[in-house]
Amino acid sequence: MTRGQLRRMADLARDEGYRVRWEEARGGPTAPFATIGGLSGLLRRADRVVMGDPFSRYVQLLLTITQARDLVVVDDGTATMEFVAQLARGERLVRWHRKGGRPGPRDLLFAPVSSSARRRLTPSARRRVEVFSSMPVHETPDGVTVTANDFSWTRARFGPPRITKGADMVGTSLVETGVVDGDSYLEAVRTLAKAHGTTRYFAHRRESTDKLHRLAKETGLEIVRPDLPLELIARRGPIGRTILSFPSTVVHTLPLALAGTGVRVAVCDIDPAWLTENASPRAQGFLSGVTGTARDVHRLTSVTAV
Repeated sequence: MTRGQLRRMADLARDEGYRVRWEEARGGPTAPFATIGGLSGLLRRADRVVMGDPFSRYVQLLLTITQARDLVVVDDGTATMEFVAQLARGERLVRWHRKGGRPGPRDLLFAPVSSSARRRLTPSARRRVEVFSSMPVHETPDGVTVTANDFSWTRARFGPPRITKGADMVGTSLVETGVVDGDSYLEAVRTLAKAHGTTRYFAHRRESTDKLHRLAKETGLEIVRPDLPLELIARRGPIGRTILSFPSTVVHTLPLALAGTGVRVAVCDIDPAWLTENASPRAQGFLSGVTGTARDVHRLTSVTAV
């Protein structure tokens, strides 16, 4: 799903007049070397580099090559909140759901590259760093410029959508990342869907096929695998009058993308009992923070998953 959405977004970029170069960076054991070799000249000459996920090892490796004076992080994911906070505190860059665990062998091997990337992402007299995101940022490092993404392009480019009378649910990959127990998640989805008359479940791009098959079989929900990011899907419509979600990026982005449409975004907090034994000690607090900092959303009482 991730690759499919990237290809569709590449088509949109071409429609907007941009030249797109597609790299098969994970297309086999030699692909990373071919990609890095092919991009190294461009990166060394670039004055500005715009990147997505700053926690990506690929992105961090490419950052060690560039001498650009202008670095821009464009990311509307929950990881942006953690990235900026870690940068402000001078901590190593670790995804929130892994924080608290011991570094593995690959982490230790990659540590020099990660440290170099963090230094590159720290503003200096020779380098400007900007974060463009719709996510709330509370700890801003000295010198970092934060620009709010208000989804004005999305609203102008798509919609307004046709609104249906029912409710739709947005999926999450918290089971896949080892944070939430699969059985508890399924029961929570079933309970919410029954309470709100939900018929469709928009799958997260990282949700496993086996889990989605089980959800469809045991809840009766229609599983929708979006070919574009959900914000664009929702703007194109049709979309339910109520959108149900667990703590995730969409509780921040959908109210912006759907502003003025009358669609209500409702979020259900994660019950601590749903967390797995392997969940990071910070998981509950981080997820609560994602919900608590969201604006223009309706908070639901946490459902009980037996």
